Amino acid sequence: MPQITVEGKGTFEVEEGKKLVLALEDNGIDILHRCGGNAKCTTCRCEVLAGEPGPIGEAEQEVRERRGIEEDHIRLSCQIRVQSDLTVKPIRTASAEGLDAGPRPVD
Repeated sequence: MPQITVEGKGTFEVEEGKKLVLALEDNGIDILHRCGGNAKCTTCRCEVLAGEPGPIGEAEQEVRERRGIEEDHIRLSCQIRVQSDLTVKPIRTASAEGLDAGPRPVD
């Protein structure tokens, strides 16, 4: 099973093919996901520090362009299906912004 390492938080195993945002949430990692995992809001952005998150799909590319996200290592965790080991750092968190994380993302 792939391992996810979250900078400053630890490492855990996840099922291959699971959405990264769900893997993070299910392992107690503080991350926003205001649109429910539909590639609309970009609040679930993560910095990919190591590993291969897979290709950027059409929905993610469209919202990245609209929001001016140009860096390849900044990805939407709701659009990544974990296939291999990754090291990530959530960019926006519910606790830092004083918000409810949002509805549980769809699988």
